[in-house]
Amino acid sequence: MPLPASHPLVDGRTSSSPLVSAYRGTRQPTPPIWFMRQAGRSLPEYRAVREGIPMLESCLRPELASEITLQPVRRHGVDAAVFFSDIVIPLLLAGVKVDIEPGRGPVIEQPIRTAGDVARLRDLVLDPEALAPVAEAVRLTVDALGGTPLIGFAGAPFTLAAYLVEGGPSKDHLRARTLMHADPYAWHGLLEWAADASGAFLRAQLLAGASAGQLFDSWAGSLSRRDYVTSVAWASARVLDAVRDLGAPLVHFGVGTGEILGDLRSAGADVIGVDWRIPLDEAARRVGPLPLQGNIDPAMLAAPWPVLERHVLEVVEQGRAAPAHVLNLGHGVPPEADPDVLTRLVSFVHSLPPS
Repeated sequence: MPLPASHPLVDGRTSSSPLVSAYRGTRQPTPPIWFMRQAGRSLPEYRAVREGIPMLESCLRPELASEITLQPVRRHGVDAAVFFSDIVIPLLLAGVKVDIEPGRGPVIEQPIRTAGDVARLRDLVLDPEALAPVAEAVRLTVDALGGTPLIGFAGAPFTLAAYLVEGGPSKDHLRARTLMHADPYAWHGLLEWAADASGAFLRAQLLAGASAGQLFDSWAGSLSRRDYVTSVAWASARVLDAVRDLGAPLVHFGVGTGEILGDLRSAGADVIGVDWRIPLDEAARRVGPLPLQGNIDPAMLAAPWPVLERHVLEVVEQGRAAPAHVLNLGHGVPPEADPDVLTRLVSFVHSLPPS
């Protein structure tokens, strides 16, 4: 199914934007910039509109989700919006009992820890009609953005599986890694289900108007390279394959994935996101000739401005080793970040002399 004629990538609104051009490998005079978690707790306007409304409910109110997505574009002048939602939304819409506990994160009421649990999970099917609130929020947002592209996103299968097995956030994902080795058949079925749910979630966003998609693998850094390659990478590729026919650029980002950056590329993304742990020139060597995204250290946002400025200039310089570079943090915006620093940072990057 091709993108509709009214899609921003088709009608020309975003096809030549700095972000989409960089994602497609054309180096821009200055790197386009946006921030992961730019729509969130660091913004007072976000806290105001979310007051008294649970997180997952906020994600499924189209007008509210759209408003939150637009807030950082208005405030900071970033080169892209990123859709406000949560990686567990497709789980919720498929029938998994999940909630977001403030200060903790996603919590699964009945964790998936046995082959029987996996079999019952696979009986849950994500009905495309259940994704209607997601598609509506995207459409509202795209109509308001004009020429600024919207980035859709989904959670990578390993990260979703880790939450499903652990029952919530974990430091080492020991139960998930144990299931991977103790019952490879059940593990395969679990990742296949998670990949299909994430693929449907991302596809709904792209068809509704998102100009790019990003796959987040928050917990892949807990894996050995062997485990990632043999037991996980195929499932990330399955998500990307589910939307590749649409032709939108696709980004793959993982936390703590420096040792497997080349393997992230093998999953089939067009762009690789890099966290703050390794320099971008080294990342370019590991990934090969592919655009990179990253990787300002989020801790630097609280440093004195001259320190942050020097760090950003260093990241921009290191990013020249890649064919194209999109500037971002090496992870999400911390809740305590000063929004004025983010606005100043965007203005600074936009004022850099063309390279």
